[in-house]
Amino acid sequence: MMFPRTNLKTQLNKAKFKTTSNEDILKQVYEVLKDVDDKNDEILDKITSGDSIDSNDFDFDKLESSEIFHIDQIEQICVNYRLRFLDSKYFKGKLPYEAISKIKTLEEEHETNLKGFKIMAPSKLFKLENADDPLLFAPIGNEYYYLIHKWGNDLSPFRRIMMWPFKTFENFMFFVFICALICTSLVPSGFFMSEDNLRTEFILLFLFMFKWIGGVALYYGFAKGKNFNTAIWRSKYYNA
Repeated sequence: MMFPRTNLKTQLNKAKFKTTSNEDILKQVYEVLKDVDDKNDEILDKITSGDSIDSNDFDFDKLESSEIFHIDQIEQICVNYRLRFLDSKYFKGKLPYEAISKIKTLEEEHETNLKGFKIMAPSKLFKLENADDPLLFAPIGNEYYYLIHKWGNDLSPFRRIMMWPFKTFENFMFFVFICALICTSLVPSGFFMSEDNLRTEFILLFLFMFKWIGGVALYYGFAKGKNFNTAIWRSKYYNA
């Protein structure tokens, strides 16, 4: 005689229905999901409208050292890639569920209520006041921050090179100098003067190119309210 094989899922259902009715099961599941949704809404509210604070009550034995960054290191990356490091309430992008989940896990592990979130991202992802790769941080204290979550696409490998001229005023002037030198070199020799005055022609043409390129770039920058990376990385103003 062949005995039927035991289906564990069937046995599990039998054990469940012996102790709980369908209505009780649905009610319990609803309560659990409601608690989860309420907690998620609470965390999301802290991120979108929370106050700025300098530290959280972390259990340092449970922190991963690889996720701890000093403000100087954050500033360096922001300046190199022209990013902003601002309170999370200015962030207008969509916050992924994984970020909320990680915050909830951290709060449970450290038995604390995290606040003062910061986000590092390009300017276009912030709701900036008028005066593609976000990272979510929480302050630890003494200007140290704990990286909670990173999402979105990685930055272009050429972004640092493209943003180098806007890093500082010195970088900008050197960039204008190189551009003027290249443009001057493209003009055929003797185009404006005789071959006896090629050196004078090159110097005068270079000065004209330098003045023209620098003037146009500065006018465009001031007209658009732009500033250098070192000045905007912690500014909440669009035209800072």
